[in-house]
This record gives sequence, C-alpha cells and structure tokens, in this order.
Amino acid sequence: MDYVKRAAKAWNSISLIKRILVGLCIGVILALLVPGIAAIELLGTLFVSALKAVAPILVFFLVISALANAKSSGAMGTVVALYVVSTFVAALVAVIASSIFPVNLELVVAAEDQAAPSDVATVLVTVITNAVANPVEALTNANYLGILLWAVLLGIALRIASDSTKEVFSSISNAVSTVVRWVISLAPFGILGLVYTSVGNNGPEIFTLYGRLLLVLVGCMLFIALVTNPLIVFWGIHKNPYPLVFRCLKDSGLTAFFTRSSAANIPVNMELCRKLGLNKDNYSVSIPLGATINMAGAAVTITVMTMMAAHTLGISINPLTAIILSVLAAVSACGASGVAGGSLLLIPLACSLFGIPNDIAMQVVGIGFIIGVVQDSCETALNSSSDVLFTATAEMRDWRKQGKEITISKTDEFSADELD
Repeated sequence: MDYVKRAAKAWNSISLIKRILVGLCIGVILALLVPGIAAIELLGTLFVSALKAVAPILVFFLVISALANAKSSGAMGTVVALYVVSTFVAALVAVIASSIFPVNLELVVAAEDQAAPSDVATVLVTVITNAVANPVEALTNANYLGILLWAVLLGIALRIASDSTKEVFSSISNAVSTVVRWVISLAPFGILGLVYTSVGNNGPEIFTLYGRLLLVLVGCMLFIALVTNPLIVFWGIHKNPYPLVFRCLKDSGLTAFFTRSSAANIPVNMELCRKLGLNKDNYSVSIPLGATINMAGAAVTITVMTMMAAHTLGISINPLTAIILSVLAAVSACGASGVAGGSLLLIPLACSLFGIPNDIAMQVVGIGFIIGVVQDSCETALNSSSDVLFTATAEMRDWRKQGKEITISKTDEFSADELD
C-alpha cells in the first residue's frame, strides 16, 4: 500500500501538462508504428466513460453548493454584474466566431444518433421537456438541462437551511471535485488512447483539424482579453483601459497560464489588488468569488466546442438559438469545476440544448482534452486576470462617481485623488 501511495504521489508531482504531452507523443508514435491494438484504444474508451459517469453528479452538486452558500452584498453588485456580463459576451463572441470559422470534428456517430432539431421551436420544446424531467431520471440519463434546473431550485431552497446542512452539500461538492481530479490525473493515459485511435483512423492530418479548432478557441480568448474586456473597463472608468488590462494580464494572467488554476492564482490576484491600491474589504470577497463564477474563458470553450459539434452534425444555429446557447454557456461556465479541464465536463450540458446524445458530446470532451494543453492554459489566464480587472473597474467606477480622478503613478499603482 505504501508503494502505491508513493507511486501516486510521484505521478501527481509531475505537471499535468508534461504528462499529457508525453501521452500525446506516445499515442502518435504507437499509432504510426503499431496501429489497431484494441488494448491501447481501450484506454481512451475507459477515460471517456469515466468522464461520462462523473459529469452529471459534478454539475448537480456544484450548482447546489454554489447557490446554497452564495453570499449577497450590495457592495459587490457592480463586480458581480461585470462578471456576468463579460461571461455572456464571451459566449456570444464564441458563437459568432464559430459560425464564421466552422470546423468539422472527427466524431463516431451512430445512425440513430444523427437526428437533430431543425428549428428553434423544436429546440425550445426540447429544452422545456428536458428541464422538467424527473431529477433521478435526469441524473441517470445525463439529462443536463434537468440536472441544472433541479440543482438551481434545490440550491435556492437550501439558502434558508442551517449552516451545517449547507456544509454537507459543500463537502459533497468538494468530494465529487476530488474524484474528478483523480479521473483527470489519469488523462495522459486517456489522451494516449484517444490520440492513438484518432491518428490510426485518420492519419497525422488529424492534427491540422485540431490546430484549426485551437486557433478558433485561442483567437476568441485573445479578442475578449484585448477588445471586449477593455470596452467594458472603458465604460466603467471612462479612461484608457489598456494600462490596467496589460497590468492584469502580466501580473495575473501569466502566472495563471502556467498554474492552470484560478483557485491557485487567488493569492497572486490578492497581492495585485493590494498593489493597485484597492479596498481590501472588497477584493477579499470579489477575488475568491471571481475564481468561482467569472469564467469567460470557460464560456468560450463550452460554446465553441458545442458549436463545432452542432456544425459537424449538420444542425443549423439561428440567432435566437445562438442567444439561448450563449446564456446556457454562461450559466454553465459559472459552475465549472476549479480543476484543470473542468470546463470541458460541462460541454454535454450545452450540447443537450440541441439534442446531441451524451455519447457524442463526450467524444467532443475527449477532443477538448487533446488540445487542452494550450486551451486550458489560455482559458485560465483569461479567467483569472479578469477577476482583478473587473474588481478594479468596479472600485474605480465608484471613485469616478465620487468625483475623484483616477491616476496611474510611475510605480503602476492606481489611486483616486479629489478633483479641484
């Protein structure tokens, strides 16, 4: 037993990025040298099956715990509004980009799975029907719309419960997240099997497909970081937003890129807020909150991957459906797990909007893990840097309303001086 513990500790001490890269390379080499070995393909099948099993439970308890334990504060209203708006805008940008630059994914689709809703009325009927499904059946059948609705209702109802009851759900949520970490720690073996199967069936050119998909994802995140987020900041402070934007990207985003965890980057963000001269009473709440609900990068990932799956299956997306998807992706992103690759497990929730079967949605999740070495790092950098960006924007907006002028000193520290 001690040997197993030491082996597990040594395995987890290695960066997940490095482990996935090694698994990816080995998968490619084996596919080119010895294709068609069922045992290796089984690794990918087992990994996707494990994700399919844990994802419904993860969504259910994460949403319940988040709503039951949410703290309300009037001072946080502006920050929360900025978080929500920016996440929705990110999803909308991803919908537009995916429509302009569609990518066909390599998916194994059974004949009975090819039927998909053809108009918005069908989509809305599907949404309503799935949302009010029996909660036990929703969990059993991975009906994510039903899971989400019942989790929201239970989470709101539990807000009046005792602290000990809320703690139980928080503990269950943490336990499920721990199981997810265990599954994701085995991602290198799953990636090995998935890449082995993909390259064996389609040849090395499969990476051209993944490259195009990655360009759409990263391009959306760069557009949000450098265009839409600065526009939101400008609305708040009525000054050139880029000094603040670049400072947050440099001091927070760069660190988050390598840690790949918004939660792990909280101390970095708190220190940056202190250097920016912000109110500790505000950022001590908004930064941890942002690590939970400010997930623009996750919204991009969920939306792009869902749009590409829909495009591959020939599902047309009209403007109203696109808005519904953007809202659903934004809500889903707020419940993304804090572990690396956590947003990928919420792709089936968005796919269910279009009646895409869970088996196909989980294949999309598997593709997400293959490109996750770059995608997840960029996603976390955008998420974490935005936490500081919008915390600062909300406070500086209050400074402006109080008649104070916002200035940036030579030490890059922000301050508010009384206007004459």
